[in-house]
Amino acid sequence: MTCDQLERLARLIRSAGHSTGLHPVQWEALRYLARANRFSNSPGALAKYLGATKGTVSQTVLALVKKNLVNKSARLADSRSVALTLTEQGTNVLSDDPLQHLEKSIAALNDKTQKRFSKGVAEILQGEYSRQNEPSFGVCTSCRFYRDGGSSDSDYCMQLKVDLKSEEIKLICVEHVHAN
Repeated sequence: MTCDQLERLARLIRSAGHSTGLHPVQWEALRYLARANRFSNSPGALAKYLGATKGTVSQTVLALVKKNLVNKSARLADSRSVALTLTEQGTNVLSDDPLQHLEKSIAALNDKTQKRFSKGVAEILQGEYSRQNEPSFGVCTSCRFYRDGGSSDSDYCMQLKVDLKSEEIKLICVEHVHAN
């Protein structure tokens, strides 16, 4: 019964996305881009995160650019590579995200139930990442490639061989691999 309930909850969440003039996939793209670090704000990373084709993501990004919710620009290091960022309007739209209702419902659970729910979802999600061989898109501090700079402001990613800014370690990354 739990899988049926989870599927029904997912469908309710997706249908709520239609009530605002955006398609559910557009909401998902906006949420992702709001949380993605500089290494993960590309159309390719967005496609991986959404489990969508490049064509679907291309159409989604095009629609979001036309609605002035997303900027599409060439990366400084490689002009052939594209960076996607939220516009001010895109950030503002997220303040009316239909998922806020679900967040409030979760926050209304008692502390013990919230912790169990969070732990259970995290374990199931980790199992699915492994089973499907999918990237986990986690934050730096839970990644096996992350090295804490200690008291200095020089955290480091061993995978990408770059220094990390303090605000970046709180964002999700396509290169994330859970530390075990």
